[in-house]
Amino acid sequence: MDSRQFSIKNIRPEIPNSIVHDNMSADERFQNLVLRPIIKFQNDLLIAVFKNYIKKHKSVFYDLSIDKRIDYIENAIQKDMKLRNSMKGMVIGLFTVEEYEIYIKNSSALNKRMMNIVKQRLISNIQLFENPEFLAAV
Repeated sequence: MDSRQFSIKNIRPEIPNSIVHDNMSADERFQNLVLRPIIKFQNDLLIAVFKNYIKKHKSVFYDLSIDKRIDYIENAIQKDMKLRNSMKGMVIGLFTVEEYEIYIKNSSALNKRMMNIVKQRLISNIQLFENPEFLAAV
């Protein structure tokens, strides 16, 4: 195993409740063995990127109700190609060459899985997206 491949696999967090079994699809196996650990590892960066996204879009996010904030996250991940491609790059950049070769065979379906996991991570961390001006006043 080359040094890059070893280093990349070595930094990924273990996900104990991630299930892998013989009768799961190749995409689901890739999701659980590669995507989930990388996205978990990149969590803080993904949150920072989305905070910057909120700020660059005039902070309208802060005026929304919780349900509208969830919709905002979903729409941003789904429709803003610049944001989406940037986040995909943060994940793909931590693939090994072997994983990348698997990924390119079915990138469309794997991108969908990847973005769904990223979206769920952002939503589950929604409390971190509070207005910094509001927090400074407290």
